[in-house]
Amino acid sequence: MKMMNRRYAVLLSVFICQVYTMLAQDCPSKQDLQNSIQQAHKLLSAQEASYLQSLRTLKKKLNLLHHSVARLPAKAKNFTCPNLDAPVNGKKLGKILFPGHEVHFLCDVGFELVGSETRQCKDSLSWSGQQPVCKDIDECLSSPCANGGTCTDKVNGFSCVCAKGWAGPICQSPTPTFFVTMANTSPVSAGAAATSSFPLTHTSALTRSSRCSQVQGTTHCTCEPGFTISAHDNSVCTDIDECKLFHNGQAGRLCLHTCVNTAGGYRCTCPAGYNMTRDGRNCKDIDECSTRQNNCTREQLCINTYGGFQCAKVECPQIRNATYVKTSPLRCERNPCPVDSRTCFQAPNSVSFHYMSVVSNLSAPRVMFRVSAIRMIGDTLRFALLGGRARRHFAVQRSDRQTGELLLTSPVQGPTTLDAEVEMSELERRELLGRYITKITIFVSPYEF
Repeated sequence: MKMMNRRYAVLLSVFICQVYTMLAQDCPSKQDLQNSIQQAHKLLSAQEASYLQSLRTLKKKLNLLHHSVARLPAKAKNFTCPNLDAPVNGKKLGKILFPGHEVHFLCDVGFELVGSETRQCKDSLSWSGQQPVCKDIDECLSSPCANGGTCTDKVNGFSCVCAKGWAGPICQSPTPTFFVTMANTSPVSAGAAATSSFPLTHTSALTRSSRCSQVQGTTHCTCEPGFTISAHDNSVCTDIDECKLFHNGQAGRLCLHTCVNTAGGYRCTCPAGYNMTRDGRNCKDIDECSTRQNNCTREQLCINTYGGFQCAKVECPQIRNATYVKTSPLRCERNPCPVDSRTCFQAPNSVSFHYMSVVSNLSAPRVMFRVSAIRMIGDTLRFALLGGRARRHFAVQRSDRQTGELLLTSPVQGPTTLDAEVEMSELERRELLGRYITKITIFVSPYEF
């Protein structure tokens, strides 16, 4: 080997001398030739060491990947969990069926969720938890019928049978009886009875005539349901403002949103983006995305929110010396990096986008999202929350070795939009193997329903 190196050195000396001769210059001295050869040798040695290091790193990753794949159980060809149906009278959020991803379930107004609120696709291509169902809420459990009324539960509602002397949807309106003693001017014999009626004309939309009967000098006056005898005139009935009288009664608010008083009763209204439910008191969100009541373009995603919708456009990040390609509507992956580009290797391997809709003043602390590794190549996973503003409302905690959770730490008053970025880093002996970013956008409704 040494003899071969000496031969290469002699050949290199002859070559260098020939180059000098071609340039019409004197052949360098032996010392200069030796210095040039040593520099060339150092350069080649450095290149060889770098090349060998790259080969060792690549071999190590391939071995880790080989062992990881060898440990995986046999899977179906499509590598996805079976599709899950939305529960009857509810909806399912999430369409990605790959391991590590989640689907969420919500029930319509008037129904409660029984089962798993969130199910995760496991590496075994089966779902965690139990398939949920939306069970009709027994509204009678809260005793909504006031003043001794009897409640009958119905699908997404209830009805009340009121006790004597009360009326209205929840038996909230009294039907009082007033007795007024008046002088008897009719010539009747002792023990005889004389009756008469005193109907009056209506003075306004919120007043009615009382119905009075006279029996042996005593006047008996009553009002229609929803009205009461005026404090100034027993012959006049005035409207009962149920919205004020029963705003915070034992049965709760009359209306989920706004109560409008009417002559003899009331009616409930809902804000824009909601429909009134069959019970006439609650509001149900309109899904503008599924009903095509939106103006989002083909390049945008329609995100249904409570009381409206949002149009979102997913764009891959622009990072120096790194390029990305959109592999799904909500995911961008980094193209292969040049061997000598350290900046590219430090850029995220993938960036995922997720959108959520929540009501205002959601109780906290609460897990909002989970990030998991489909399969681990390295020996360590680290989870972190990026960005300073997100720390006002969020925190990141680990639920198991391969899963990190985005935690809502305090209630948020809407309407507002919250953004959070969760970073998952994979390491092997403290050496970074890859970074994966999940960008989560949460639309907070202005209402608590």
